[in-house]
Amino acid sequence: MEITERQRQILCQIIEEYAETASPVGSVTMAKLFGVSPATVRAEMARLETLGLIAQPHTSAGRIPTDAGYRFYVNNLEKNNEEIAEDFNPKINEESNLGRGMHALVRRVSSQSQADAAIRGAVDILVELTGNLGLATIGGQLYLSGISSLFRQPEFVDTRRVQSVAKLLDNLEPWLREAAPGEALNIFIGKENPIGKNSEVSLIISKFRSPFSDRSYIGVLGPTRQNYSRVMALVKYAGNMLEGIL
Repeated sequence: MEITERQRQILCQIIEEYAETASPVGSVTMAKLFGVSPATVRAEMARLETLGLIAQPHTSAGRIPTDAGYRFYVNNLEKNNEEIAEDFNPKINEESNLGRGMHALVRRVSSQSQADAAIRGAVDILVELTGNLGLATIGGQLYLSGISSLFRQPEFVDTRRVQSVAKLLDNLEPWLREAAPGEALNIFIGKENPIGKNSEVSLIISKFRSPFSDRSYIGVLGPTRQNYSRVMALVKYAGNMLEGIL
């Protein structure tokens, strides 16, 4: 998919702004950020909408990202994955937001003497850091934490979406066991989810080796409105760290 550099920047900014505010992003906001006229931004937004990367939920509203827009954004993050920690030894400034999160993971996991407690501790910290539901496979069981945290997100005032997510969770453990996603970091956005296609959530999981299995998983489930760069980094870091320590 070919888009201009300015269109790419506008798309990324819409995604990041929407992740923070959970409100559609308007052309006036973008115009101030980019130092151009609202008309110029509207023209660029129209092109992004034609490509299916953003949508306008209401006639008078701003734009929100689509699943395709998130996928484009995530693919670009993965191409420029310097921010995604490859090593379980923290190399990111401990004073940064991401660095503090990584060091919190290390502290929680290092304080546990049992493998299952270490994995549960890492999941619990991911819940605190992301506000999403955390999950991990421990042996043949799926450990879940933070269901109430997930459902506090504004997207889940709609009971239909809550029911859809609940159905997804009911089927998640057998799907992980059968599908066994093979990448070190796996990201399923919205309708890409093989189960719960209409739940409008993203599943971000990391595969790692543990005393229980060569295909253990840790990750988070949250709305498609995510701070993907940070969440992807934390989930991949958690998997790398657990594999290194366990």
